[in-house]
Amino acid sequence: MKTETAQCCVVGGGPAGMMAGLLLARQGVRVTVLEKHGDFLRDFRGDTVHPSTLQVIDELGLLDEFLRIPHTKVTDITVRTPSGPTTFADFSKIRGRFPYIAFMPQWDVLDFLARKAGELPGFTLMQKAEATTVIREGDQVRGVRADTPEGPLEIRADLVIAADGRHSAMRKAAGLTVSASAAPMDVLWFRLAREPGETMSFLHTGAGFVLITIDRGAYWQVAYVIPQGQYDAVRAEGLGRLRADVSSVHPPFAERVEREIHDWDDVKLLGVRVDRLRTWHRPGLLCVGDAAHAMSPAGGVGINLAVQDAVAAARMLGPVLHTGRTPTPHELRRVQRRRELPVRAVQLAQVHMLADLYPKDRRSVVERPFAARLVRRFPFLNRWTAQFIGVGLRPEHVS
Repeated sequence: MKTETAQCCVVGGGPAGMMAGLLLARQGVRVTVLEKHGDFLRDFRGDTVHPSTLQVIDELGLLDEFLRIPHTKVTDITVRTPSGPTTFADFSKIRGRFPYIAFMPQWDVLDFLARKAGELPGFTLMQKAEATTVIREGDQVRGVRADTPEGPLEIRADLVIAADGRHSAMRKAAGLTVSASAAPMDVLWFRLAREPGETMSFLHTGAGFVLITIDRGAYWQVAYVIPQGQYDAVRAEGLGRLRADVSSVHPPFAERVEREIHDWDDVKLLGVRVDRLRTWHRPGLLCVGDAAHAMSPAGGVGINLAVQDAVAAARMLGPVLHTGRTPTPHELRRVQRRRELPVRAVQLAQVHMLADLYPKDRRSVVERPFAARLVRRFPFLNRWTAQFIGVGLRPEHVS
């Protein structure tokens, strides 16, 4: 088995992993990022870049180049129910330089971060390298073992950052306990062509479904939201029901959904889960992003939280690693304490406060969700919902 060394080994090349790798390398830390795929091209990954993430990229001095990547801007989230439209979040009202959410293909974001990190000495990105387990010496994690096209690989490191997603192999290998909550929905993703100048509200409710449309320029990225655990029942109803539901929201979709959704292979299921580790760390290992706390796709905030975790971890642990020292359990615990409140607040909102925004069965219509009624009654609240979604609690900054 080939053995290599690093001061930090980051497992997972998603938003949290790539941001952590970039920020640590900027501090002179020798960091290796392991990504199990050969590229970042995956359909229907979260593509939201929130104001707080744009702020971090600006603090890195990379904003002008970053915004040259093709993207669209969303300044509000409008919810349309049978009781009428509601501007649920108005990002134009939040403070700061970025009164919007940018929608940008995640693979472009990750390519950009990888390219910038690759310009720094001490940074290594290894693709087609799937971390399978941790290396232990007693209670201490000393690195990871991975499968690569060249054979098995062992990376010895002072710290392992597990950023390998909601099905994290690292957190399982470390024996970390997950506390799960019941997510209110599952999501079916697909694409439909977009006509030039075509506009739509962000969210529509219907009988037994919610439809979310994201403007991706040449096409709409569409989320057909169904009750939790009802995928088999939806398939049994047939594509005819799905096509009819989509067309009922936006009649011009009728021809497109017939032409472009041929079978269930054109529809991708995202089984939604909301969970959180009770403890995010073991000696020598720290979990961040979805590996520490899986979020529902509501508001796209999971990406924002993952990036914020990475910024906090790099700021708090980078100086320790730079000295050649392994972070202590107390120092790892400080990162969790810093990030746990924002995570808990978002999960509380997703599981409870927004629960009635989603259908309970395949017949009921979401008529007047509580959150929409509240914002309609007190319109000034749409500024605070935008702040909560776009910036969040305890936004992190690059030191």
